[in-house]
Amino acid sequence: MHTAEHPQTLGACDWRNFANIVCMNEDMMTASEREGELAEKADARPAYYVHTLGCQMNAHDSERIAGVLEADGYRKATPSEVDAQNVDLIVLNTCAVRENATSRMYGTLGQYAQLKRNRPGMQIAVGGCMAQKDRQRITEQAPWVDAVFGTKNIGDLTALLHEARRTSEPQVQVATELTSFPSELPTVRGSRVSGWVSISVGCNNTCTFCIVPAVRGKERDRRPGDILAEIERCVARGMKEITLLGQNVNSFGYSTGDRYAFSKLLRACGQIEGLERVRFTSPHPAAFTPDVIEAMASTPNVMPQLHMPLQSGSDKVLRAMRRSYRMSKFMGILDSVRAAMPDAHITTDIIVGFPGETEEDFQATMDAVRRARFTSAFIFEYSPRPGTPAATMEQVPPHVAHERFERLHALQESISEEIMASMVGRDVEVMITEARGFKDAATHRISGRDRGGNLVHVRVPEGCETPGVGDFVTCTVTESHGHYLISDANVQAGDTYAVRH
Repeated sequence: MHTAEHPQTLGACDWRNFANIVCMNEDMMTASEREGELAEKADARPAYYVHTLGCQMNAHDSERIAGVLEADGYRKATPSEVDAQNVDLIVLNTCAVRENATSRMYGTLGQYAQLKRNRPGMQIAVGGCMAQKDRQRITEQAPWVDAVFGTKNIGDLTALLHEARRTSEPQVQVATELTSFPSELPTVRGSRVSGWVSISVGCNNTCTFCIVPAVRGKERDRRPGDILAEIERCVARGMKEITLLGQNVNSFGYSTGDRYAFSKLLRACGQIEGLERVRFTSPHPAAFTPDVIEAMASTPNVMPQLHMPLQSGSDKVLRAMRRSYRMSKFMGILDSVRAAMPDAHITTDIIVGFPGETEEDFQATMDAVRRARFTSAFIFEYSPRPGTPAATMEQVPPHVAHERFERLHALQESISEEIMASMVGRDVEVMITEARGFKDAATHRISGRDRGGNLVHVRVPEGCETPGVGDFVTCTVTESHGHYLISDANVQAGDTYAVRH
């Protein structure tokens, strides 16, 4: 699973604004839910704040971290406490996918050191992929950190904090083998209407650029019954949308010899009453089979949205990346998806400047993007990760990689704008996730996602019902931008606006 990273400068007084970075579903927690935290009454329990970097898997892990902390007597800090830096525990849940994630982690820990000096008794914990990778280095370079815990040690966090408080020494717990699924831990969900459900952990692929197998371990599948039971519990609590998570979701079941397990799981999700929307991320092209496409097309609550990592349009580069597919297979999958679901929105990940990439290779990627017509793409300049085979290969000069990034980004932006413009005049169904105005409160806009995963800002026409978070609005798209749509429906002129609860 790969992430979009957005570098920011972290000031001592605005550390909260170094926001959670999640490549998709960034609005899992609604504005109304965030504002609702202001109503919490302060009590004697220690207040925690979890700062998450990385992908959806990390964000979902943070929900488990919160659950473990609250089960031990902590409470989530209110926004006002976070703004005032008045918290008792900061947990930094880290990412290791790109080199600048490492630099930013240590920079962030440096800022936290000052906070700790200003607030004696505050504790700092570091978890996630970078904790799994760096282990002792973190406590050596940032001795003010109280606890370092690996991706398989979320359940050990509170014990580490207690021991650090008792001994005044940093505690490190990083397991190399998974003994129980994180899904068995308590959970504090980030949203009451949308949720993540992990179907597997780890990765069996050997991509030469990727550190994930080293920090997440080998792929392990959950039992289908356990997955469905968790989904049913989510729905019983009012959730209407679930995103199935895995490093390679469509290889689910391969360990037991059931190559149809993922398509069976999708169909089973279609039988859960009250589950309105099902999404999943991320599949691997090598394991993406026709039965998955058929299950997507024939299961009404599985959304016509697909995030399919391309990485490169050059077969030569794909071989060097050790990606077990070629362009003919990748494009064949896209053609099959669009034949079965003409309105499907497809997004991707692409790396430019991979070691050995020539201008000819890069042009093959440009050609692939023109043909694929992705709705959007997360584009990365290659970042060498120590310990991966690609880090030892001959590197493309950074200025060349950056110039290629700029060209590919410009191409994708133009395609995204064209695709979004084609939505104008069409009716879309939007699940509301933000019940507050977009930019100007006078527009009375609310926000959500359509079935294809596109962000849509909807103005409530005068005299019409205002939907709440979790409601569905069918509305006419009246305006488009590169990465979102606007519906300022004029019902008197024949535009559509209808609310479903």
